[in-house]
Amino acid sequence: MQVSTMPPCRKFVLRFFPILNQFRSVSSSPQELEHALRTIVESKNYVKIPDFITNEFSQSNSQISNPFSFLSSFPHDLQVHMVDEMLQSFIPIRPRHKPKLVYSYLLFYILRTSNPLPLALAVLQRTLRSGCLPVPQTHVLLSNAWLNRRRCGSQSVAGMLLEMQAIGYFPDCGTCGYIVSSLCAVDQLGEAVNVVKGMSGAGCIPDSSSFGVVITAMCRVRRTVEGYDLMKEMVVKYGLTPDHGTVVKLLAALRRNKEIWKGVEVIEFLEKEGNDVGFESYEMVVEGCLERREYVLAGKVAMGMTERGFIPYIKVRQKIIEGLVSIDEWKIACAVRQRFAKLKS
Repeated sequence: MQVSTMPPCRKFVLRFFPILNQFRSVSSSPQELEHALRTIVESKNYVKIPDFITNEFSQSNSQISNPFSFLSSFPHDLQVHMVDEMLQSFIPIRPRHKPKLVYSYLLFYILRTSNPLPLALAVLQRTLRSGCLPVPQTHVLLSNAWLNRRRCGSQSVAGMLLEMQAIGYFPDCGTCGYIVSSLCAVDQLGEAVNVVKGMSGAGCIPDSSSFGVVITAMCRVRRTVEGYDLMKEMVVKYGLTPDHGTVVKLLAALRRNKEIWKGVEVIEFLEKEGNDVGFESYEMVVEGCLERREYVLAGKVAMGMTERGFIPYIKVRQKIIEGLVSIDEWKIACAVRQRFAKLKS
């Protein structure tokens, strides 16, 4: 007689497997879930939406295109009113990021409609103020919606932003900053500059971060001349101080482009305008000078570093002295060496 060696736990699972399958088959269909969400919305029981979306519209229900697609059956003005009521009802919810998935679905639905602005900007604003960031795909949808409106009409940047007031919202720097980031993400740098310069007309004063996003994007595609011009404008016209990281990225791009003289010009400009230049910026330019065998220029920048209490790394110092000696610039080499020695002491 053969004795079964099957573990008891396996026997238990096999015995109840038909029951588990039966339970799985009675779960709600996508259509039923969407209908349930519509019922919640129509009954204005909006505070239940975050939990419902999180619990029911998980990855297992990814075949649903968008749970808010039913909104398309309502007139546009009614859609705006319903979305506004939803957004307002989410404000007291804690933790603030709880409606994150709802914001994401709403934003995706609205940005795919024929008239997404300014409602999409209102949802975007509430998303950002809740401490959440939209998913990366939002950059493409938002930039397309923005560019389509700008191309189809003759509205200014400020005019488009101020449309938010018509539905009870007001543009802010966070919303404008995300529009700028979205445009930069799809290489629409010209329009990104337009937004930065035009947002003040809607009461949103651009800050160094707004300019920094565009300058960084320009550096990424090696449009260094435009990046430098924009930095000069933000300093001279707007009285802003560029972030340390933005300056370093511009200088790094100039170094890659072998425009090291322009890098020296950037440092001189910032110092002339009373902006502090950090050690990393100086070091970036000095190393760029050495790569181009501009030893005299490297010595000049290094001397400028020492006047501000900075001293290059030891290997860089050695290369500067050796480079100056190699081109018979003994006097400059001695002066630079003495300055290094004085600062070390």
